[in-house]
Formats: sequence, structure tokens, C-alpha cells
Amino acid sequence: MTPAIGGQLPRRGSALSRGFAAGVLRLMGWKLEGEIPDLPKMVMIGAPHTTNWDGFFALATLMALGIRASTMIKDSAFKGPLGSLLRALGAIPIDRKSAKGVVEQSIDAFATRPQFVLLIAPEGTRTGATDWKRGYYRIAEGAGVPVLPAAIDFVGKRITFGPPMFPSGQYDSDFAQLLAFYREFSRAKHPERLSKPMQDAGVR
Repeated sequence: MTPAIGGQLPRRGSALSRGFAAGVLRLMGWKLEGEIPDLPKMVMIGAPHTTNWDGFFALATLMALGIRASTMIKDSAFKGPLGSLLRALGAIPIDRKSAKGVVEQSIDAFATRPQFVLLIAPEGTRTGATDWKRGYYRIAEGAGVPVLPAAIDFVGKRITFGPPMFPSGQYDSDFAQLLAFYREFSRAKHPERLSKPMQDAGVR
């Protein structure tokens, strides 16, 4: 079942682009499951991250659903013609000269936009992170928005959206809740590259 998309989510693309991306996913045997809350702002996280294919399927999924999601990228990457392409894809430059860090600038981005979905890969690497970076949680907590988990399953060829989690301020219990979701719905392309928390939680 393809997730229904409500009117409050930031949208992009057309019926043609959505149909094209959905068709590519179908031809490759992939399906989308779960529900996406009809909210204008959220932090969307994807895991596990063990291959560059994760990025391909993330982009294809967002295009198929017509969701405009943004990422925070260092400002030096925006020099020259590449900058226009990055902005068109939803990337937002991080001001390296600002006294504010990435978390604070991301919170500001939520505050200055009526609609904003921020996409983050909390493992931060494809090769066995010892822990998840907590920036996604601090951003969601500071901006007062939920974390929406998305799991990729390379065995069942599915991408599943889980229930939104509003940070309680108790990171360990909230993190355990996220790991329980990923344990049920995700299977990595390269299990040997899973982050340690995912391995400890029994994710395959």
C-alpha cells in the first residue's frame, strides 16, 4: 500500500515525475508501506545505511510520493553551477562562519519556514558506526517537531514508514523505541556494515 499524502506536507514535482519514480520502483520490485502523518514539519530519518543504493531509493521514494525533503550541506558545496542543482533538490547550505552549529541552524530553518521536512541518515556512515549521531533528535526536540522513521528492507524490497515519534526528552527510551521499529521492518544490503546499536538491537 502506498502511503497517502496529506495537504500539509511540502510537495514537489508533478503527476508525471511521481508516476515515473513510482514506475521505476515497481519495475525494480520495490513497494512502499506505512503511513506518513499529514504534518507540515518533521525530521525524517532513514536506516540502515550500508550502501549508496540507500540514497537512490530514498530519492526515488520521495519523488514517487511528491514530498519535498531538504538536507543540510556544507556551504562550500554550493559554489558554481552545482549550487543551483543542490538548491533545486532541496539542499540548504550550512554557514560555516556562523557561531551557530548545524543543529542550531537546522532549528532556525524550521522556525523560518511554514513547511519543512529535513532528511537525515543518523548513522552518518555506511561502514559500521559505533553509535548514531544525536543531531536528528536534538533538532526535532529544539524545533518541536516529530521524528518520522523510514526503514529500508533489501530482502523484502520494501520501504516502510513508521509512526512519528515526538521527542520526550528521554533519549534512551525514545532511541529504544526507534530501534524496535527498525528491528521489525529493516534488513540491510550489507549486514556486516550495520551500526553497533542496530547490531545490538538484532537488526539483520
